[in-house]
Amino acid sequence: MNHGLEIALEEARAGLASGGIPIGAALLGPDGEVLGRGHNRRVQDDDPSVHGETAAFRNAGRQRDYRRTTMVTTLSPCWYCSGLIRQFGIGAVVIGEARTFHGGHDWLAEHGVTVTVLDDPRCVGLMEDFIAARPELWNEDIGVAE
Repeated sequence: MNHGLEIALEEARAGLASGGIPIGAALLGPDGEVLGRGHNRRVQDDDPSVHGETAAFRNAGRQRDYRRTTMVTTLSPCWYCSGLIRQFGIGAVVIGEARTFHGGHDWLAEHGVTVTVLDDPRCVGLMEDFIAARPELWNEDIGVAE
């Protein structure tokens, strides 16, 4: 799954470089092939529904079966993205880090999704730097009122 994390990190960095939140994702097929990739575009598109995982999911196009797919994301998925993973039966999630944000991955594991948290220092550093630089945007993204 390492190549999936590299793709997700590329996407996260692209999101940051374009003025957004540095969260990236990739949806991989059963043989590790990239079905879709994307990054959080809430700011760039003025659309609160475009998270990294939803962008990767949309870019993958319609799949007949998601059970053998893997969502790779730089950050623990929020409840919205965790719901997407459950709704479509994505079988596995690989998470770059869950230190800066602990989303719904425990809930996913409780419901049969294979969850791997890598605790990758690059993912941690990317989010820590972003949160320090743009706390107001981060709080907006995770739904915390200031």
